[in-house]
Amino acid sequence: MDLFSRSWTALLTTVAHLPDDDFERPSGCTGWLVRDLVCHLVIDAQDVLITLATPTDAEPTVDAVTYWDVLTEPPTGDDPLDALIPRLAAAYGDPALLKFHLDDVGSAAGRAAHLADPAARVSTRDEVLTVGDYLSAYVLEWTLHHLDLIAYLPYESQPPPAETLAAARASLEAITGTPFPASLSDRDALLIGTGRRTPTDAETAALGDLASKLPLILG
Repeated sequence: MDLFSRSWTALLTTVAHLPDDDFERPSGCTGWLVRDLVCHLVIDAQDVLITLATPTDAEPTVDAVTYWDVLTEPPTGDDPLDALIPRLAAAYGDPALLKFHLDDVGSAAGRAAHLADPAARVSTRDEVLTVGDYLSAYVLEWTLHHLDLIAYLPYESQPPPAETLAAARASLEAITGTPFPASLSDRDALLIGTGRRTPTDAETAALGDLASKLPLILG
C-alpha cells in the first residue's frame, strides 16, 4: 500500500511540474506523446477508482504477479481505447486542463487506495484479487510509466523513487521467473526487460538465457 502511494505520488508530482512544451514531446510509449501518456494516466486513475468500488466475496483468481498478461506482440494502436487516447488528449488543448484532470481524479484514486482494506477482494478485468495485490500490481504500472514520461525530456527529471524501482524490478522478475543480473540497475532492468531499451552486447551477454525471453510485453 505504501509503495503504491509513493509511486503514484511521484508520478503525479512529475506531471504537475512539466512545462507545457513537454506535452508535445515523445514519451517512452511507442507512438504516444507525453500528453497521450498523461491522458492514459487519467484513464488508469479512473480504473483504480472503479476497481476499488467493485468489491466481491468470490475467491481470488489472480495475484499481483499473475494479474499481468504477457503478450506475444506489442500493441498496434488498433485497440479502440488505445486509438481513442491520442484524440482525447489532443481535445484537452491546454496542458493545464489535462494536468488539472489528472490531479483531480488521481488524487481521488490515491485517497481511495489509502482508505481501502488490503485484505478485501475486488473484481477487475473478469478476475478477482485482493486490494493489496491489485495495488501492488500498479506499482509496476506507475513505475514504468514514470520512466516513459521522462524518457525524452531534454533535461534531467526526477526519476521514480528507488524503492519503487526495486519493487517494480522484483515484480518483473517474478513475472519472468528469472532474476535479472545484478550488474543491471533496477532502471535498466525495467527498460530492457519490457523492451523500452535495446540491451548492449555486454548486457545481452550478462542476461544469458534470459535474453531469449525478452522483451516482456505486459497487458
